[in-house]
Amino acid sequence: MGAQSDTYTHGHHESVLRSHTWRTARNSAAYLLDDLAPGTTLLDIGCGPGTITLDFAELVAPGRVLGVDNSSAPLEISRAASAERGLDNAEFAEADVYRLPCADDSFDVVHAHQVLQHLTDPVRALREMRRVCLPGGVVAARDADYGGMRWSPDNPGLDRWLELYRAVAQENRAFPDGGKQLKSWALRAGFSEVDCSGSAWIFTTPEERSWWGNLWADRIRRSSFAEQAVGYGLTTPEELEELAIAWHAWRDAEDGWFAVLNGEIRCRA
Repeated sequence: MGAQSDTYTHGHHESVLRSHTWRTARNSAAYLLDDLAPGTTLLDIGCGPGTITLDFAELVAPGRVLGVDNSSAPLEISRAASAERGLDNAEFAEADVYRLPCADDSFDVVHAHQVLQHLTDPVRALREMRRVCLPGGVVAARDADYGGMRWSPDNPGLDRWLELYRAVAQENRAFPDGGKQLKSWALRAGFSEVDCSGSAWIFTTPEERSWWGNLWADRIRRSSFAEQAVGYGLTTPEELEELAIAWHAWRDAEDGWFAVLNGEIRCRA
């Protein structure tokens, strides 16, 4: 994440980290795995609690992996998980994506997952990612497109949740539909070779619905998103409680289904 004037819409409440620690290289970075091999050096930006980062470290060992985040709180989780998994080729540091503490041409792969959508200047961030990537290396990013999220059954409460989320993100001068803008940003950052793909997370089994529905109900009640939504005058605590209940109604629907569309880019440095 960046530090200039960026506000992370989600924050680092337990309900947010619960989502982040579910992510793996397989379910969140499959488009990049063919670029990883033993000895590959990799920088993971906005690494959070490090579950994807540590999967990368296992795949590229003995290659060096550095995970950076602009918040120290999730980095402590990352370091503890690294020690638990016995990985000695992964390091973690606090850093700003606009001013990475790395020399030019330092890494074979520079990766950011669900980061660019939260920045006020994603093009500048991509230029900085390119700076630290070796010539011929890969700069990769994957971001959700909130405008492409779909669910069933129809639920007016979830309609309002999506409207409210996008309004909060826009107040933060961020890009909630960033997944569809990745190619445009990469071209503006100076990349001439940009490979695009997309993938989706799907939540539909009883276990998946319970996890996803409870997670968002908790975010709506307690996370930084809730604080910002009320603070910006976009909603009230009473409405947030109604939206949390709407998430529980979706969770409990036997025919419940939810899709999160993600855009992906792989850019040659």
